Amino acid sequence: MRQKKTRLNAYKNSLLTQDVFAGNSQTKSMKNLFIISGPSGAGEDSIIDGLAKLLPIEKDIANTTRPIRPGESNGHPYYFISPEEFRQKINRGEMIEYAKAYNGNFYGVTKEELKRITAPGKIGIWKIEYKGVMTAKRLFPNIIAILITAPLEILEERIRKRDNPTEAFLQERLAYTKEWLKHSDIYDYIVENEEGKLDEAIQKVFAIIKEHTRPQRFASEA
Repeated sequence: MRQKKTRLNAYKNSLLTQDVFAGNSQTKSMKNLFIISGPSGAGEDSIIDGLAKLLPIEKDIANTTRPIRPGESNGHPYYFISPEEFRQKINRGEMIEYAKAYNGNFYGVTKEELKRITAPGKIGIWKIEYKGVMTAKRLFPNIIAILITAPLEILEERIRKRDNPTEAFLQERLAYTKEWLKHSDIYDYIVENEEGKLDEAIQKVFAIIKEHTRPQRFASEA
């Protein structure tokens, strides 16, 4: 696990909502909100699932314009909306953060969703890609951002096993991953999810959250 000193020097790829939670001191400080982020194959969802067994976490549900896939439903794992609905949410000022991903689809989180996951008694987990992290760090400079990653060859192997992608699709994802990893300096911590060591990665992320969370949130451990 490596701690990174955050240097924010590029926001041009992020889309910023300026008036987030005006007058709300709780959400401005974001003491109970953590970013967990990682490229395809990093295993951040598996780590979040593991954290749910250890902590009272609440994960955000993002909006996306990508088509729904077999086995998915609205709200699991995304709110699936049309491009027009997405634009309307932007125009109404509902989005706190949104960005265009490698696949050409938009992903974004609403202000109301962020309020939901930071409700009293909860530890919010905000899962976003690196462009979203740039936006979040500008809105909430003290928010802790954790990058989950693995060596590129392992990421490639996991994508092949999980998605059975075409070679063109795989190369597109890997190119986006390389671009993502160029921005690792925006994160506060980097945790490698090595092959066969998922539990170890979960414990590392757990330790980071515990270090930065109010002690009373861990009263259930006693």
